[in-house]
Amino acid sequence: MQLSADGEAMVFHDGRLERMTGAEGRMSDHSAADLGRTKLKGTEETIPTLADTLTMVGHRAMVLIELKTPPGEVGALEKRVHEVLIDHNGPIAVIGFNPYSHAWFAQHHPGVLRGLNSYAYSDDSAHMAPEQRKAYARLEHVGMAKPHFLALGTDILPSKRATELREGGMPVVAWTLRTPDQWDKVRDHSDNLIFEGFAA
Repeated sequence: MQLSADGEAMVFHDGRLERMTGAEGRMSDHSAADLGRTKLKGTEETIPTLADTLTMVGHRAMVLIELKTPPGEVGALEKRVHEVLIDHNGPIAVIGFNPYSHAWFAQHHPGVLRGLNSYAYSDDSAHMAPEQRKAYARLEHVGMAKPHFLALGTDILPSKRATELREGGMPVVAWTLRTPDQWDKVRDHSDNLIFEGFAA
């Protein structure tokens, strides 16, 4: 999820438009109406709102809503997502990498199911200080985030800390698995999987 310039929750992975659409600029620089007219590369599909997406899905499937809240900007996206969820009766969970985003939901709407994403943070692509990347890889941010489950990259599994949390009752979901062999390697260290490209 990304927030538009006028505060709408939009279903889009990147913070910028270039890679997925060929258009220029940040998502947050464009209104929801403008984004709703922006086509994804090579398709006639446009960028939908969360409300429209949930209406389309209905009760047919569990929806994992990944919040892409930038550091230091917690609150606006979370609030809008929750406003949309009030009118949706299907199964959902919010997930994401920002522990402060999870802490916001834990404080304001603790009944919303939450899954904290994490991985090995072995490079600087997350634009974080090395000490913070190491702390997140050790899952030291779980206490602050207060998630109901963990969604962990295969590069972090097996993890001693994840095993301790799992033994304490916190489910672990592995991501993103693209072959049965990948699932075989982490099956004993997780309770479920996020996958694509094969029948699980």
